Amino acid sequence: MNETRCYFPEFIHHVNSFAEILSIRAKKTPDRVLFRYLNDGENESACMTYAQLDERARGIASHLLQVCQPGDRALLLFLPDLDYIAGFMGCIYAGVIAVPAYPPDPSRLAQTLPKLKAISDDAGAKIALSTRFILSFAKELFAAEPQLQKIQWAAIDDFPSVSAQHWPLPPLTRDHLAFLQYTSGSTGMPKGVMVSHGNLIENAAIIQAGFE
Repeated sequence: MNETRCYFPEFIHHVNSFAEILSIRAKKTPDRVLFRYLNDGENESACMTYAQLDERARGIASHLLQVCQPGDRALLLFLPDLDYIAGFMGCIYAGVIAVPAYPPDPSRLAQTLPKLKAISDDAGAKIALSTRFILSFAKELFAAEPQLQKIQWAAIDDFPSVSAQHWPLPPLTRDHLAFLQYTSGSTGMPKGVMVSHGNLIENAAIIQAGFE
């Protein structure tokens, strides 16, 4: 007879948002490594604990809420590294809707910039989060697409971390929108899909059960 085992953590049935999950983990296992970045697919160049991500996310959220309201859209323009994770969770902590997008390729602006503009226009982005390195190419983007100058641009490298004692989580529910996921084919313009906190929580639980 096959045995069915459930690997869902007990608290997952009681949390209201994806932000709560990280906050709980940061309190229970603050020094446990959550992410490791392998810059060549094999060798670790950086890592991040639950507490480190929690504090970075709170710092980013604190800055976001100085210029945005919960529900506003924030473009995320990052390489696939730990900064992207921090930027995404910063939006989650602020109740600001993350809009992940690939940074435009300076050598292929004619192909990549129109897609970024289409995503920004469709989402109604108010701010773009990135790093100092990527934003150093912003002048080229503005020259090709002046409309992008209307968005506020910010480098998360400049945001200090904030502890839980100095910045509380916003009141979020599973029905609140967490992020907009844009996809497209090789020739079509991106189309957005709305993903809620409830969607994220259930998806994470299914992944955990599948991989034990």
